[in-house]
Amino acid sequence: MDLSKLVAISGKPGIFKMLNNKNNGMIAENLETGKKGFFSTRSYQFTPLESISIYTTDEEGGAVLKDVFVKMLEGDTPPDVKAPNDELRAYLTKLLPNHDQEKVHNSDIKKLIKWFTFLNERDLLTIEDEEEDKTDEEE
Repeated sequence: MDLSKLVAISGKPGIFKMLNNKNNGMIAENLETGKKGFFSTRSYQFTPLESISIYTTDEEGGAVLKDVFVKMLEGDTPPDVKAPNDELRAYLTKLLPNHDQEKVHNSDIKKLIKWFTFLNERDLLTIEDEEEDKTDEEE
């Protein structure tokens, strides 16, 4: 699972694939529409998906999004993002029992499930890639 080229862009819905990084912005492709465009650093903020973590009560600093996606692939199917907040919270608690209940808001859980569903439907999340990456590193 490679999240290194995937970014969230502030003010823009969806997930983007970074195509080229420039001094004053980024050229990115919207994975849903396929449209490419330039996004200026003056107008937008970029968050690489690989740098996102979910707050936990551990001292480690949080659960890395990639690891959470792996757990989601291995576990039960996530509920619909329109499910009641209690159901969403129960799912995350089952998935990540040590998540910080005060810092992780319901909107964060919805975004997590939405991103997971979006990426999984496009076969961008696979556990097999993870095993291949480990093999490549060992050689």
